[in-house]
Parts: sequence; structure tokens; C-alpha cells
Amino acid sequence: MTQIVECIPNFSEARRPEVVEQILAAITAVPEVSLLDHSSDNDHNRTVVTYAGPPAAVEEAAFQAIKKAAELIDLDQHSGEHPRLGATDVVPFVPISGVSMDECVAMARHLGQRVGDELGIPVYLYEYAALKPERSGLETIRKGQYEAIKEEIGIKPERDPDYGPKKLPKAGAVVIGARDPLVAFNVYLTTDDVSVADKIARAVRHSSGGLRFVKGMGILVDGRAQVSMNLTNFRKTPIARVVEFVRREAARYGADIHHTELVGLVPQEALVDAAVWYTQLDQFDKSQILESRLAGGGRQVEDAKTAFLDDVAAGTPAPGGGSAAAYAGALGAALASMMARLTVGKKKYVEIEPEMMKLLDEAESLRADLTRAIDEDAAAFDTVLQAFKLPKLTPEEEQAREEAIQQATLHASEVPLQAARKCLRVMEICTRAAMIGNLNAISDAASGAVMARAAFTAAGYNVRINVHSLHTKDLGASLLFELESLEARAIQIEKELKTVLNDRGGFGIP
Repeated sequence: MTQIVECIPNFSEARRPEVVEQILAAITAVPEVSLLDHSSDNDHNRTVVTYAGPPAAVEEAAFQAIKKAAELIDLDQHSGEHPRLGATDVVPFVPISGVSMDECVAMARHLGQRVGDELGIPVYLYEYAALKPERSGLETIRKGQYEAIKEEIGIKPERDPDYGPKKLPKAGAVVIGARDPLVAFNVYLTTDDVSVADKIARAVRHSSGGLRFVKGMGILVDGRAQVSMNLTNFRKTPIARVVEFVRREAARYGADIHHTELVGLVPQEALVDAAVWYTQLDQFDKSQILESRLAGGGRQVEDAKTAFLDDVAAGTPAPGGGSAAAYAGALGAALASMMARLTVGKKKYVEIEPEMMKLLDEAESLRADLTRAIDEDAAAFDTVLQAFKLPKLTPEEEQAREEAIQQATLHASEVPLQAARKCLRVMEICTRAAMIGNLNAISDAASGAVMARAAFTAAGYNVRINVHSLHTKDLGASLLFELESLEARAIQIEKELKTVLNDRGGFGIP
């Protein structure tokens, strides 16, 4: 599979096009890099660039862009509506294809050290790449902006960078990290009163009690109050939900939405989800999109569906039962999400919509976790196989090999147990959805619960066989004890589901 990483650096310049062009030239001069988009906003005095390519090329292009921006942009002379702390303000890496988040974290940290050492620019790491948990949020690092950091760096320990000198050059500092895809989304209001945008931003952003995965601020742009937002997980907090939240809040102050805009690129999935929500296409299947069908020649979707099944059927040791269990659990979570989406927005179920939204968020989180667990289980088993291949020519080597086998086997027991916990929660969510959700989809929720139950059982088998492979049985005793406790709860949920299906759906299950 081709390795592709996306990078979306933000530069503190928009009013001098010649400077922006030189930065873009530094990026495109690196072979194998594709410039996808760039957008400049004079009010923000900020340019957002999107490019992609193989990991090494993308990292090199980021270094060259940071270097060029440092030569051309003086933060002492910079002003703009958008918060900033450096000429190159933020550089996030996003895994797209054939690259893991851990690899993007390694890229961010390697680039950070290089920028600090070779360019003498202080570097702060954020999101998944953060070395300190309190620095995972960009807004925390950027508090007070360039001016505050300039005064406090080297004096207050919490302001010291992760790499580079403890003083700011005129190019400021740069924040580098690895993150999930983000949607930069702005809403313009039918008012020039920026205090209204401030109030709406405070209501919508998560840090002050609003929607999860939303960051926002109110500013004045082109004579209109604007709510400027970053949606850090568009799957869990979709664009449509944000738009309607802002619309309702604006109405409180006698305002409405004038128009919205995207900054940079947006995943097609995010816009499709918004279109589906607004048009209430409850039975929509994404394979119905003409362009997607044409782009794949009718086979792309089919290939994606069969690839994992082919891998399992190949006769190799992994992926095996543990990965298949995670796959089935993810399917169960997907059905829970389906039930929730078929319930939300229906007048008949308006009273339970808040609860269904919470169930949807959790189901999507579990689906993502269990999808990752497919590869995690295979990787854990591969580690066991590698341990068995260690040399054993001397007593020392034999002891080291035995210890490695035991630790790898213990880890291979813990991975499916973690999947079993999540599958159990999927069962609970599906049962609750069947209890209160759209009656027309009750069988789908039930199917999700049964799928998760099968996944739970399969994961349990993998826990047991690995635990019984341990020479020291005490190592796995606590795992088996927890598994038995989870099994008791699974049996209880099965009974609850049967009652719901009979009482609410008239299934007549004996």
C-alpha cells in the first residue's frame, strides 16, 4: 500500500502574496510532494496550506517551509485576528494511507528536534505527539500568543519548549504534532456585533461546555461577526450538528447565519454526512454516490469488503480469531450507530434524541477502537512468534527467550480481553438502542448486539488459549477472573435483549 501523509501547516502571513509564494515554492521544490490547496485570509493574516506525499518527503517539505517562513516573517511586525505564536504557527501531520498515527508522531518529534537544533526555533509538540499531557491542546500552548511567550519562555518552566532554545527569535516558535483529520469551518452571522460571535463560540466550543471536538472563537471578518471553528473529529461531531447549534444560539440574539465557509480541504465523508442529515436520506448507502462508483470501476467497494476476509482465509497465523472478533465487534458498533442515526431527527423520538446522540458518539468511538484492535491482535500474535524465534544456544539466551515468550503471550492475552470489554459495551448500547430507538430498526440494533456477543465469545476464547499457554499460571489469573465477570454480565444483557424484543417488537422469542 502506498504511504501517504497529509500536512497542513499554517503560516502567519496573508497580506504579502510574494512571501506566501516563496513558502509554497519551498514546499513544492521537494520531490514527490503534491500541493493540494492553499488559502489566505487578510483579516486573519494567515495562510493555510495543504500538501501530501510519502512520509520522508512530507517531513522535508515541512522543514523547508519553516526555514523559509522564518527568513521572511517577523512576528514583532505581525498583526491579525487569528491567534499565533510563530511565523510557521502550527504543523500537523495526518495519516492518510499506509501510515499509522505512531509513525506521524515519530515524524513530528524528529522534525521538532531538527527545527530546534538547526534553525534555533523553539518547538512545542501537541495532540498525539505531545510529550506532556497538558500540552496536547493547541490553545493551551498558544495562550497569550507570541507576545506572552516571548516574555515568559525561559522564566516560567511551563513555557519552556520541547526542543530548541529557551528564547524566541523574531520568527517566534512553532507547534508541531500529529492529529486526526480536522475541518476548519467558519460561520458568518447577520450582524457586525462581534460580542454575539464571542457568546456563540463560548457556547459551542467544548472547553467551555459546548460540543465535543469543537474549538471556536468569535472575531470580526469583512464587517461581519464570525464564529471561527475547528472540528477535530467530524465523525463524532458532524458539521450539520454544529451548524444547527450555532443557528439556534444566534437566534437568541436576534441574528441568523449569513453564510459559512471551509478553510482548506475537507473529507468528502464530512459533506456527504451533512447532506444526508439535511435531506433525511435515512436509507442512504454511500455506494450510491455516482462518482465513487465510477472512480472505483465498481470494484473498489467490493475490494475493501473482501480484503480482510481474504487475509483471514489465507492460511497464515495472523490475522486469526482475535482479529475476527474485533472485526465482528466493530460491525456490532456500526449497527448501533445505524440505529442511532435512524432515530435522531425523527419527531416521534425527539424526547430521547439527547440520549441517542450520546449513544451514537460512544458507538462510533467503540467502532474506531475495535477497528484498530483488528491489527493490534495480529501484531500481538506476531510478537509471540518473534519471541519463539529468539536464539537459545546458551542458558542466558534460553532464559531471555523464555521471558520474552511469557511477556508476549501475556500481552496477547490482554489485547483480546480489552476487545471483549468493548464488545460488552457494544452489547449494552445496542440493547438500550433497541429499547428506546426507532422501532423500524429494532432488528438492526438486535443484530448489532448479537454480533457483539459473538465477538465477545471469540475474544474470550483467545484470552483463554493464550493464558493457558503461560508457564506461570498466576500471571493470567486476574485476566481469567475478569473474563468470567464479563461473561456473567453478557448473559444478563442477552436476557434483557430478549425481553425488549418480545415486549417492544413482538418477536415471540421463547
